[in-house]
Amino acid sequence: MATPTALIIATEASADRYGARLAACLREQLGLDWFGIGGDAMKEAGVDLLAHAREFSILGIFEILRHYPRLYGVARRVLAEADRRKPKIAILLDSPGFNLHMCRQLHKRGVPVVYFIAPQLWAWRPRRIKYLRRYVRKLLCIFPFEEDYFCSRGVDADYIGHPLVENAKATLSRENFFRASGLNPGLPLITLMPGSRNQAVRRHLPVILAAAEKIRQKHNVQFCLVQPDTVDSTLLKTLLAPAKKLPLTLIHDTPYNALAWSEAAVISSGTATVEALLLQTPMVVVYRVPAASWMVGRMLIRTSFYSMVNLIAGKKLAPELIQSDFTPGKLAAELDTLLCDTEARQRIQQRLGEVKERLGPSGAIERAAHIVAPLLDAS
Repeated sequence: MATPTALIIATEASADRYGARLAACLREQLGLDWFGIGGDAMKEAGVDLLAHAREFSILGIFEILRHYPRLYGVARRVLAEADRRKPKIAILLDSPGFNLHMCRQLHKRGVPVVYFIAPQLWAWRPRRIKYLRRYVRKLLCIFPFEEDYFCSRGVDADYIGHPLVENAKATLSRENFFRASGLNPGLPLITLMPGSRNQAVRRHLPVILAAAEKIRQKHNVQFCLVQPDTVDSTLLKTLLAPAKKLPLTLIHDTPYNALAWSEAAVISSGTATVEALLLQTPMVVVYRVPAASWMVGRMLIRTSFYSMVNLIAGKKLAPELIQSDFTPGKLAAELDTLLCDTEARQRIQQRLGEVKERLGPSGAIERAAHIVAPLLDAS
């Protein structure tokens, strides 16, 4: 009997890690042969990649339109392989711009679709929920408020908890991490996470480095920069060239040890803010897209905050420097406050710890696998 196949698509660095864990879990349980789109984590988990997640390293509405022909070509290639391999199930992670199109096409082919990591339709473009109602067999939510939102709108949704809860932990002591990374144990550390896409890093990192130079004029600190595998190494090297004198260490591993032992972090709005929340790291959230994309996006967004850490908390726990507010001077000023006021930093850490409890217990991936397995048997 031929080994059953399954399709999985993740175009974001965080989704790649979640997808790899889910694919490995279901492979162990059901012996599935996986193919699809993902990053290095999925490749290591044995997924046959038809395209790498870094091909989707695009930020901004109009930038996506400019790359549409190429992305359409990737979609056609994946669908052609789906026609050939006939997967028993498809698991799509986040990235609604691409995956809502794919779920429709897969539904036409009779492939049951599970959407893991619900698209944030509660924040913007809620009309797209019709695609979830029509074409998705099961929606897996990672934030507690999402299940009621989607179920009340006719989507079969389950809350499974956040996959990061059990993973976002330090694996080394401060002393061992600093030694292994070549950091100075006598200096405070600031972690820099400018994004997981090339365009985000290109827009964010020069401003962050300029702010770091300002901070170094006032504080004797050091920096580490976390590089996801979805960011091009050559691009990063070029952007870092002007900051050769800055005490900065590049980290290729997960950011958890760096965040755990940092006094503060500068983080591009996204999943990384949840990682910092779970490690109770005070942070400044930054974000910038092209002006035209910002003008359109601002009219579509329906939330009071932009970062997940503040959305989950329901209040401002982390300063948000968005678009024109994201300048070297303003970022340096926010970092200066975190470095100077120890009591304020400790209060923020305590509040982050309280919000952390809302993300559920560990075992999200196992709960997801428990929900997916019967769907595959039924197919």
